[in-house]
Amino acid sequence: MNTIGFYGGAGGVTGANYVFEWNGLRVMIDCGLFQGGRFAEQENHKPFAYDPRSIDAICITHAHADHIGRLPKLIKDGYAGPIYSTEPTAALARVMLKDAFTIMSHECEYHKDEPLYTENDMRAVFDRFAPLPYNTEKKLNDSVSFFLRDSAHILGSAMIEFHADDRILVFTGDIGNMPSPLLKAPYRIDFCDYLLMESVYGDRSHESTGERKLKLERIIEDTATRRGTLIIPVFALERTQELLAELNELVEHNRIPRIPVYLDSPLAIHATEVYKQFESYFNDEAQKELRHESDLFHFPGLIQTLTRDESQTINAVPSPKIIMAGNPHGYGSRIAHHFIRALPDPNNTVLFVGYARVSSLGRRLVDGAREVKIFDKTIPVRAQIAHISGYSSHADQTQLKNFVAGIQKPIKNVFVTMGERSSSETLAGVIQDEIGIHASVPKMGDVIELE
Repeated sequence: MNTIGFYGGAGGVTGANYVFEWNGLRVMIDCGLFQGGRFAEQENHKPFAYDPRSIDAICITHAHADHIGRLPKLIKDGYAGPIYSTEPTAALARVMLKDAFTIMSHECEYHKDEPLYTENDMRAVFDRFAPLPYNTEKKLNDSVSFFLRDSAHILGSAMIEFHADDRILVFTGDIGNMPSPLLKAPYRIDFCDYLLMESVYGDRSHESTGERKLKLERIIEDTATRRGTLIIPVFALERTQELLAELNELVEHNRIPRIPVYLDSPLAIHATEVYKQFESYFNDEAQKELRHESDLFHFPGLIQTLTRDESQTINAVPSPKIIMAGNPHGYGSRIAHHFIRALPDPNNTVLFVGYARVSSLGRRLVDGAREVKIFDKTIPVRAQIAHISGYSSHADQTQLKNFVAGIQKPIKNVFVTMGERSSSETLAGVIQDEIGIHASVPKMGDVIELE
C-alpha cells in the first residue's frame, strides 16, 4: 500500500509526525513534541501509533522542538535508522535537544514523573544524523528518492520532496515569512502530485517588513519615553536572530534610543552562535552586510545573560531597558519572572512578535486578560500589551496561497496540517475556492491511501 499516516500536527500546531509508505518502504517526516501544558506532556508519553522498528528512515524539516522533540523517545523505543536533515538543522538539533533534556529533567524531578527518555537516548540521536545539502538527490531504494528544498522558515529548514516511481510528494514543513532579513526565499516547487503543508497563519495576514520595523521602532521609543521596560518574549530560533539583526540596524542608524538590550535566554544565545557558523545559508543582502561588519547579531548596548546570576542582575538596572527572553507562550522561569515584575506597571510594554498558542499565557495576554496566574500568583495586567505578527517566521495566508498557486502540475490533493483546526479549514477552503485544487484537513490518526 502507498499511504500517508498523520500521527501529529493534524488538527493542531504541535507534534509534527507523519509516516509516508511506498511499496513497503516506510519513511517518517518529523517527530515533534506536543506542546501546551500537562495534557500535551501526557500525549508525549503515549506509545507511538506504529512500531518504531518498522521505520526505514527519518527526514527532519527543521530543528524546532515540535518537529524533533520526540526523536530520543523514538530511538528509546527501537528506531535504528538514519536521520536525514540539512547540516544547520543537525547542529541546531544538538542545542535544542540538550536544552529540552535539561528542562525535562527538572520538571520530572518536580512532578515526580518518569522521564520521556534518557540522556543516552538523546545522544544516540546525534549519532544518527546524516546531513545533506539542499537540492541533492538521496536514493532510499530503487523506487523512492528525495531532495531537501529550502523552506526559509529558520536556518537550515527544508521541504522534503519525494520522488516515488512517477509520483512527486512534497512535505513543506513550515514555510518562511518573506522577505527575511537573513534567509533566502523558499524554493519554488514546480510540480507535485500531493502536497502536505502547514497552516499556522492560514486564516490571517501579516504586516509588511517595513511596517513591522516601524512598529518596533515606535514601541521602543514610546516605552523609553515612559521610562518603562520592554519585554519581548521570543523563540530561540530565527525570531531572536531576526530581531537582533533589525535592532542592530536601528541602533547603527540612531533610530532608537541607546538603552540596554538584554538577551536573557541561554538557548537563544547558543542558537545564535550556530547561526554564525552557517552564514553561507544567508541571503545576498545579509551576506553583503557581513562584508561591512563582522557580526550581524551584536551591537552597542547588547548584553547576553547566560547564567541565572547574570539574569538576576537585570532587575537592578533602572529602566528604560529591553529584555528579550523565551518563550512567547509565557512558560519558562526567566520570562515568567520578568512578567511578574513587568505586568503590573503601566509604564512597561510586553511585545509579542509572533504566534502564541491557544490557552497559553501569551495568548491570554494578547487577548486582553486583565489578570493572569503565574506560579500560583495572581498578577494584575496594567502594562501595555502589543503584538506584531510580521515578525512571525511562518508564511501568512496570502503567501501560503501563492505558494500553492505557483505549482504547475495539477495536484491531486493538498493536505492542510500544522495549524489550529479553524486556520487549517480556512486555508483549505481558500485553496479550493480560489485556486480550484482539492484540499482536505486530515484528523489525528488518519491513514490516507495514495493513488
